[in-house]
Amino acid sequence: MRAQISQPAGTLYLVSTPIGNLEDMTHRAVRVLREAAVIACEDTRHTRILLDHYGITRPVVSYHEHNEAARTEDLLMRLERGESVALVSDAGTPLVSDPGYRVLRAAVERGLPVCPIPGASAVLAGLVGSGLPVDGFYFGGFLPPKQGQRRKALDGWKDLPCTLIFYEAPHRILGTLDDLEESFGNRQVVVARELTKLHEEFLRGTPGEVRANLAARSAVKGEITLLIAGAPEIAGDDTPVEEAVAALVAGGVHPMDAMKAVAKRRGLSKRDVYARLQRE
Repeated sequence: MRAQISQPAGTLYLVSTPIGNLEDMTHRAVRVLREAAVIACEDTRHTRILLDHYGITRPVVSYHEHNEAARTEDLLMRLERGESVALVSDAGTPLVSDPGYRVLRAAVERGLPVCPIPGASAVLAGLVGSGLPVDGFYFGGFLPPKQGQRRKALDGWKDLPCTLIFYEAPHRILGTLDDLEESFGNRQVVVARELTKLHEEFLRGTPGEVRANLAARSAVKGEITLLIAGAPEIAGDDTPVEEAVAALVAGGVHPMDAMKAVAKRRGLSKRDVYARLQRE
């Protein structure tokens, strides 16, 4: 009786695609897409534009949040039959605030080969172009859409000493900058808009300054990466907050202005200073 030879498993490739400019595609990524048995993507029409640009004619199937469960099993069966599967998102690196984790985890659990194909990322493009420190950063994905949840989340991150990075929708960015000013005071922020595209821009300044720039426009459009400077190191001034505020008030400064001045000097928000005064 002839021994049955098992079919080697195919590889799940996680292929990074451009975040805007179609030229931001690696030679390796193009080759992998051309050789894949099937390409799984969020929006087949969107991905087809990229494939047509590079003359890639491989079959495509949809893979998004509404069909992840059913499609995952289909892709796993293909891999186990020895077919290679290329997973892409609409833009950038797969799985980063995009679908794909379910099939990745299932492939890992079954011992199937997984291979990332690095490339464009709005997180890293925004970080290196921001002018903020790049030696450490925290990426939080999309901020909560509701103000109460967003402010609570921001309060939890504001003491991190590294650069903070988030994605934000254009119709929410003005409200988010308001929340940042409330929670972070005048800490430096950067709005990186339309990265790698024709109208790419970096807006830098305090939350209030950047908000004023955007609010003066007829509309805010485009994909946004929001970056925030890390919590500053406080050194030298050990005077309690209430005493620092009281000293300014005694010198004739209006109490609200005194709170603002102390907050700015120590890298705090007005709300932080007010809360400390209330505790005394």
